[in-house]
Amino acid sequence: MILISSILGHVMGVGVIALLIVFQQEIRRFFMLLSNKYLSKINFSFKNLLPFFSDEEPSVKVWSIVKACTSMSKTKTGALIVIARESELFAVIETGVKINADTSSQLLNNLFFKNSPLHDGAVIIKNDKIVAAGCILPVSDNGDVKYEDFGLRHRAALGLTEQTDAVVIVVSEQTGGISLFYGSSYQKNIGTTELRKKLEYFFMEKNIEDAEKQQSRLD
Repeated sequence: MILISSILGHVMGVGVIALLIVFQQEIRRFFMLLSNKYLSKINFSFKNLLPFFSDEEPSVKVWSIVKACTSMSKTKTGALIVIARESELFAVIETGVKINADTSSQLLNNLFFKNSPLHDGAVIIKNDKIVAAGCILPVSDNGDVKYEDFGLRHRAALGLTEQTDAVVIVVSEQTGGISLFYGSSYQKNIGTTELRKKLEYFFMEKNIEDAEKQQSRLD
């Protein structure tokens, strides 16, 4: 009886490992959706614990991102830049290398330089920090999307925006074109001026509203 129990225990252990290996993509996707759905609602931060902190959120460094994309577009350097919003993206960040550095166009250019060991993955930006690089994104398997003009970076960008509220920028290595993905939608071959305006809308809306109020007073 003890021998049979031991054999069954080993068989069950091997079976569980086999299931984890076979369904690892589905399991990773499940936990990503779970974390994005519930952790973003918790919204845990120092401001929840310390109410005397300012209510103003740190701004994403839009100009640094646009400047880097413009430079990489001219040199046809492939890039995949994820800018977090409410979704924490913990599962994605864990697939890459932690950076936790101030966002700058020079650092972004260096990370996506063709000889860089991290150039094939995605860079994750949260607020004004580059938190990780070389990250792996879930690739979209949406049958309604035509992939003729989509490279792997574009499909990964679409895959992430289908599951989270992140904004993703792709610079094509073949054409140098810049694409913007958000909310399961995308704009291909977007100009740098339009890119800047879109990013300001997503991440600097309060600043835009303040500027409009000041302008209306001047008028």
